[in-house]
Amino acid sequence: MYVIGLDIGGANIKSADSDGAARAMSFELWKTPLLLQSALKEILTSYQRPNLIAVTMTGELADCFQTKADGVDHILTAVEQAVPGVPVLVWQTGAEFLTPEIAREFPLLAAAANWHALATWLGRMIPDQSGLLIDIGSTTTDLIPLKNGLPVSEGLTDVERLLSGELVYTGGRRTPLAMLEKSVPLRGQNCPLAAECFATSADLYLLLENMPEVPEDVDTADGRPATRANAFARIARSVCCDTTEFSETEALEVAGWLATRQQDQVTEALNQVLSRMDDLPQTILISGSSVFLAEKIVRSHPQLAQAMITNVAEIFDRSISDSACAFAVARLAAERVQFSTEVDQPD
Repeated sequence: MYVIGLDIGGANIKSADSDGAARAMSFELWKTPLLLQSALKEILTSYQRPNLIAVTMTGELADCFQTKADGVDHILTAVEQAVPGVPVLVWQTGAEFLTPEIAREFPLLAAAANWHALATWLGRMIPDQSGLLIDIGSTTTDLIPLKNGLPVSEGLTDVERLLSGELVYTGGRRTPLAMLEKSVPLRGQNCPLAAECFATSADLYLLLENMPEVPEDVDTADGRPATRANAFARIARSVCCDTTEFSETEALEVAGWLATRQQDQVTEALNQVLSRMDDLPQTILISGSSVFLAEKIVRSHPQLAQAMITNVAEIFDRSISDSACAFAVARLAAERVQFSTEVDQPD
């Protein structure tokens, strides 16, 4: 059973097949929802024709859709049209796959279920332990408690997870700096940040050398390449300066201070999640395109000093780690559909 998994978000499409190949691409769904089918066809050219497509999503929240139900329907229609004749299954937070028809009928079960697929798949690595999955991507952070290999989250929908601390709307790439703090220490005073998307969290980590330069990447706040020099200019603009009136030393200080504030935001939510767990986690699974940030947070947390840290990116290829939710649904679908087929075989 050859399966391709798709994780369709508002800003990125991530894909992986059940054999371990993976590919991700930027796609701003909210700007061009009608181009989703074309984008899916493009990303699927990396693979052979599958026996099955397994889908999970977060893109239904994009503000181009009037409701989440509209978003679920639009995304599933685009998938079906991109791979005509190939069966499609949709992961839902009840830990089962649904047909597209049932997913459309109960859209809140399928909406924003990618974290649940990832936790269900990775949780089997620690079947007899109390654990925690920390997945930090470009936009959001998931903090998912695990017990005996299964996710035991308090919330299932986005709003429930925001309230419980299990979803933090901050990530290592797309978060505007003004969402991290209203002002920064500068020249002996507190300087308000411009409430514009002049720079994002990616610029902090580029300047601090936590992320490599990628000159061909222009998915940045100003459309200029993801380099340290451009990150410096974007951070300068966040305090209404250019690089002739704002030094690189000042930029590094601001970047370090804001990076710490972002880690504090995640730590605050992490404490909320830990306070509800019966036992402190013995193993922390960390994943996502900003896994370096997850590792920093865990290693600096006093309650987690004795926990074992397992970096998914060190177990699997980096491309799989970045597309971990897509790989999770691909593997889950391959296993479950294969099992179902074997059970249904006549004697």
